[in-house]
Amino acid sequence: MRSATIERNTKETQISVAVDLDGAGRSDISTGVGFFDHMLDQIARHAPLDLTVLAKGDLHIDGHHTVEDVGIAIGQAVDRALGDRKGIARYGDAHVPLDEALTRVVVDVSGRPFLVYEVAFPAQLIGGFDTELMREFFQAFSVHARVGLHIENLRGVNSHHIAESAFKGFARALGKAVAIDPRRAQGEAPSTKGTLTA
Repeated sequence: MRSATIERNTKETQISVAVDLDGAGRSDISTGVGFFDHMLDQIARHAPLDLTVLAKGDLHIDGHHTVEDVGIAIGQAVDRALGDRKGIARYGDAHVPLDEALTRVVVDVSGRPFLVYEVAFPAQLIGGFDTELMREFFQAFSVHARVGLHIENLRGVNSHHIAESAFKGFARALGKAVAIDPRRAQGEAPSTKGTLTA
């Protein structure tokens, strides 16, 4: 099974993450940051994959450590669940609208982490969620899952819609990229190097 569990405990956060890449979209999310919980649920539903995230952090300071460390832990869990990455599609892309907002996301499960993030928000806060933390989450995920990730908001005027179209687009692109490609003989790696782990 392509699944993994990560426990991450620091003085700032205590986090437990479980991922099943072949799941059906089930989620159990609790980070103490309501809007962030809603966005993580979108990942599970739209990839789809099964995702559990239980996090306690120093929210009396702000949400930064919690959001970033959850990104680290989910990235580590996805990396571990992918194993040798043989037989996967490797690339995934999605254009996802939400009302007036439209976001393009492209994922390369390459073993080489890189983030291109072009998302601007009209408002700094969505509820109590600081929109600056979205970049921190995706940067942490990209580095620790070892994927190339491009996220570009093409249009939008409502910050909630922009954020949700980005997370849904990420989910759909990631789901395509990590899917097993049945055309790959003997589960080969989709790379001329012969590996996506080195």
